[in-house]
Amino acid sequence: MQHKPTPPQTFTGKELNLSYGGPTIVEGLSVSIPNGEISVIVGPNGCGKSTLLKALARILIPISGSVLINGDDIQSRPTKDIARQLGLLPQNPRSPDTIIVSDLVRRGRYPHQGIFSQWSKDDEKAVKEALATTGLSEFSERSVDELSGGQRQRVWIAMILAQETPIMLLDEPTTHLDIAHQIEILELLKKLSTQNGRTIVMVLHDLNLAARYATNLVAMRDGKIMKGGKPEDVVTSEMIHDVFSIEAQIIKDPVTGSPLCIPLPPQ
Repeated sequence: MQHKPTPPQTFTGKELNLSYGGPTIVEGLSVSIPNGEISVIVGPNGCGKSTLLKALARILIPISGSVLINGDDIQSRPTKDIARQLGLLPQNPRSPDTIIVSDLVRRGRYPHQGIFSQWSKDDEKAVKEALATTGLSEFSERSVDELSGGQRQRVWIAMILAQETPIMLLDEPTTHLDIAHQIEILELLKKLSTQNGRTIVMVLHDLNLAARYATNLVAMRDGKIMKGGKPEDVVTSEMIHDVFSIEAQIIKDPVTGSPLCIPLPPQ
C-alpha cells in the first residue's frame, strides 16, 4: 500500500466563468472540495461537469475566476508544481500502441524528474507500489492493449498513483465498463481515499453509484451548482426534478444505506 500523501489544506474554485471560446458554459461557479474525501459531480449531459473538472485540473483556463490550492492560483504556479499536486484521468485515455503496463505507469513520475536527473530508487518504489495497490504487479510486462477494460482503467489509475499526488481528478472513469468492472474501479478509488487519504474528484453519470461512493455530492445543471453536500442531503425528489427534469422516488439502499433513486414513469 502506498504511503499516505499529505493533502492540501484547501482546494477551491472561486467565481469561475468557463467556455471553449464560444458561449459561457459555467458562470459564476464557486466550489470547495473536502480534503481526503470522494467528491462526485453529477448532472445531465452538457451541464458543465467535465468543463468544471478540466478547470480544476488546469486543462481549461477560466475566462475569469480562479482555482486555488492552499490559496494559490494554480494558473500562476509552474506546471510541474501543479503536476505534483493534481493527477488527472481524462475521458477515454489512449495509450501508445504496444506500450507495456510498467512503462505507462512510469510516465506518472514525470513531475518528479529534472532535466538531468536519472531514474531513482524512489521512482522505482513509487511505480512498484502503484502496481501493487491496483493489483497489476503480475501484469507489469504485459501490453496494455491485451488487458480488459477494467484492467486498463486500473493501469491509468496506477499511473496517477505513481505521480504521488494528494488530489486525483477522474472524468467518467467507469464509462464503457460493465457493472462488475464499474464496482471494481469505484471500490479501488474508495480504498485510495479512506486508506491513503487522497482527495478524489470525479464525474459520474450513474446517480445511484455516485450516491453510494461519494462522501460529497455536487449536482449541476446549466453550468451552475444546484445542490451540494452529503448524498443523503442532496439526493431528494426535489433535486431530481430540478436537475434532471424527471419525477423520482428516493428510498434507502438496503445494502449501503445510501439514497437510491427510482425514476417514475411519465404521467
